[in-house]
Amino acid sequence: MKKSAIIISLICFVLSLNVKAQAQDEPLKGKEKIKAAKVGLITNRLNLTEDQAKGFWVVYNEFDTKRWEIRKSIRQITAESRNTTSSEDKILSDLKEILNLKQKDVDLEKEYMSKFLKVINVRQVSELYKTEQLFNAMLFNRLNKGEGKMHKDKQP
Repeated sequence: MKKSAIIISLICFVLSLNVKAQAQDEPLKGKEKIKAAKVGLITNRLNLTEDQAKGFWVVYNEFDTKRWEIRKSIRQITAESRNTTSSEDKILSDLKEILNLKQKDVDLEKEYMSKFLKVINVRQVSELYKTEQLFNAMLFNRLNKGEGKMHKDKQP
């Protein structure tokens, strides 16, 4: 019953944000919609108790922010390395930096697994990882469908 109340509250919250944004003639930004959908899916799939939810979201948001920064750095270096005028030394340096950042990403996951295990059980941690993969696959598929639709619209 508590889980249902949490899910219903979350849905009402997301809907209220959407209604409020529409009322202000300013729809939710894409990132906010994606984040809300991700939170909803994780909440639903992990079946968090109220106590777990309080501790989990603090830890998860901290983890997600740090992971985002690492991956943002990787994207920036990758974008810069597309410059065909870069020297081979610069390219090699960028490749090494990308590997270092990927290692930081793995180290971060190891660190936060132990933090997650302090607030949720091992089955929930496993489900978290599966849910993140599922969400990313769903998002990727949705983006691809949207991209395909845009290409169809452009055709005569």
